[in-house]
Amino acid sequence: MGKKGKEIVEVNVEELITSLNRALADEWLAVYQYWVGSKVVEGILRGVVAQELAQHAKEELEHAEKLTERITQLGGKPLLSPEDWYKNTNCGYQPPEDTSVKTLLKQNIEGERCAIEVYRKLLKEVEGKDYLTFNLLLGILEDEVEHEEDLEMILRDLEKVE
Repeated sequence: MGKKGKEIVEVNVEELITSLNRALADEWLAVYQYWVGSKVVEGILRGVVAQELAQHAKEELEHAEKLTERITQLGGKPLLSPEDWYKNTNCGYQPPEDTSVKTLLKQNIEGERCAIEVYRKLLKEVEGKDYLTFNLLLGILEDEVEHEEDLEMILRDLEKVE
């Protein structure tokens, strides 16, 4: 990042990098959780759910890419190993041991709710202090809210046909 770009960041950059890396850990784990869920899901509406989970995996990967870019711009180093993801995650990882549509939807809704809370807190930390990070996080938060809504709608539809 250039000199002026660094000057306009009015937060502790090291602490921000740590927070962004924790969010990055969540995103990488979400990518895998969504991707593997899309491959193993079973039950009614399986095709719809598999497609939705695969799309969410792609969007979580985009979040990871954006966070990695911002961490690097701030002079930090993104987390480099899955072991680091597990150590630094805010939201954790729930393996799809029960591959039923309903269970996977509920697990992923829980993950989205955690992500929404993480990004809400991060936004408060940087609001008015780091405009670039704020805009990045706001965009990710919008996606996470949409993901929660998408999954909740499918779950409601599923409950109507049961």
